[in-house]
This record gives sequence, C-alpha cells and structure tokens, in this order.
Amino acid sequence: MYSTIEDFLHSDNNFLPIRYSYSDIKKMSNKFKNKLGEGGFGIVFKGKLRSGRFGAIKMLGKSKANGEDFISEVATIGRIHHVNVVQLVGYCVEGSKRALVYEFMQNGSLDKYIYSKEGSNLLSYKKMYDISLGVARGIEYLHHGCDMQILHFDIKPHNILLDENFVPKISDFGLAELYPTDNSIVSLTAARGTMGYMAPELFYKNIGGVSYKADVYSFEKLLMEMRSKRKNLYARAEHSSQIYFPSWVYDQYKEGKELELEDITELEKKIVKKMVITALWCIQMKPSDRPAMNEVIKMLEGDVESLQMPPKPFLCPQEMPVDIHDNLHQTCSNMELTCTLSAR
Repeated sequence: MYSTIEDFLHSDNNFLPIRYSYSDIKKMSNKFKNKLGEGGFGIVFKGKLRSGRFGAIKMLGKSKANGEDFISEVATIGRIHHVNVVQLVGYCVEGSKRALVYEFMQNGSLDKYIYSKEGSNLLSYKKMYDISLGVARGIEYLHHGCDMQILHFDIKPHNILLDENFVPKISDFGLAELYPTDNSIVSLTAARGTMGYMAPELFYKNIGGVSYKADVYSFEKLLMEMRSKRKNLYARAEHSSQIYFPSWVYDQYKEGKELELEDITELEKKIVKKMVITALWCIQMKPSDRPAMNEVIKMLEGDVESLQMPPKPFLCPQEMPVDIHDNLHQTCSNMELTCTLSAR
C-alpha cells in the first residue's frame, strides 16, 4: 500500500502541496493536544503551520483499497483552487503514518448550525442561502471547471466547512473520483457515500447511469436540511406519508400553504421558497430529470416568480411524467432572461 502511495506521489511532477515529515506534523499539532473532531476517516487536530497560520491536521486511520482513499483526496484537492473548496496545504506519508493538512476553518462544519438548536439561531435564512449558493458554485467548479471532472460522492453538511466569514468550502474528497470531462456516465464497482445523501441510481440501476447528477441529488438533501434546519424528516408528521420531507413540502407549496416558519420576513419567505423549489428539482428520481449545477445556480440566483414547480418527488422508483424536461428547460430559460434583464 505504501509503495503504491509513494509511486503516485513521485509520478506527479505538478504536485503543489507541501510534503511534511511526521516530526513536522507532531510539532505543528503540539503533539496532538487540540482535537477538533473525529470520524470514520480518523482524527482532526488544530495545528500551527510554519507560516504562522492555523491549520487542520487530519490523521488518517487504517486505509482501505490499497491507499486509494488517501490518493483520491490528494490527487483531487491537491490540484485545485477555488473559493468554495477547502485548500490542501500539505500531507505526510511516513510508514503507516498518513496525514493531510488543510487551511483552518474557524466556524467548523455546517452540520452544527443545522442540527443544533443553538447553532441554527446564529444563521439567518439569508446566510443559509448564501452558503447554499457558495456550495453550488463549488460543486459546479468540480464538475466543469477543472481539467478533469471531479465527482465528490459525499456532499453533506459535515463536509461543508465555514471560514471566519461563513464562506462555505467543500471538504473531504476521500470518496471522490476523477473522470474525463466528456464522460457523461461513469462506472463504479460499488455504491459510495453516506446513507441518506446517496443518489438512488447508486442502488437502482434501471433508472439511469451514475454521473455528476449524483452530487446534484446530494446537494438537494443539503438544501432541504438547511431550509428546515433539521434532518430530512418531518418531525411532527401525523401520517406516514408526511415522513418523506421533500414530498410533504411539495404538497404544502402545491396547495398554496405557507410552511411553518417563525419570525420570518417576506424577503426570507422568498429565499426559502427558492431554495425549496430548487431542491425539489434536484431530488428527482431519474438522473436525467435533475438539472446540472450551472442550472441550479441560475435557479438560486434568479427570481423566485420565474421558477416552475417540478414533478412531485418520490422516495422509490415509479412511473414519472414525460414532460419534466420541458418544464426544466422553461424554468432555466426564465432564469436566464431574468438575469439578463437585471444586468441591463
């Protein structure tokens, strides 16, 4: 495994991040005294870089698939620079010790502002909207802004980091895959991602092939949780049909009912509605019925009155209307027209 990693590092002449020794990592982390978090990947510590800036040092646990998770993260994030993608400063490979060093994100990950009652009160719906737009731009860059198409496969609140100004940055590329930009359908040997955020085509092969639309589906889950500031379940559901939150939200808007939101202005209502309708487009069962991320950005940036409601989302594959593509095309055309007129 370690020779595989070394071969990869030595074969890449355009590699930008710094290679640290393990003694460097120990010194920067003050012997791993300040733990920031822990997950299946390993443990993250706060550290001080040579430049004097703070960094986040991720000590990786036991590697899977011959070190491919480490290689995947370094190969993808090490090459790219975007305001909405976390920057990889350096890495360490020394025997069984492997570490990744990132820029430090002062406000931590998005999940604590969604799932924590106290944390969610700190972020207005306008700020949640700004964060969602930043994440969308980051995903669009990964899909179409690089020499290779990068599919993240693990978009979720835990992997969205926030800097001191709450600018969002996509992180954790351990499951990411690189493909030629002209690849519309990609091949995977097994489903990957986090349950609850994984696109249905990763399980149901008969609804369409796996593509960048899998990240679009995961982005919807993110949007819905940001809108509701909770998981994608309707906590006060009176009937089992309400448990699938997107379906319940769809019915509410379709019937002209306002969602149960306290102390919200008219402007915030429009922002929330725009996020919800965009999310409902992204969660369509068939990948071909979902918009690309550049279309998602147009929806989020445009006028809410120009948005058309998509077909009702379903939890499991079943018959879908045939006119979805026409509705989506009309919605995005309206968005383009609105943006053009605003610019004038």
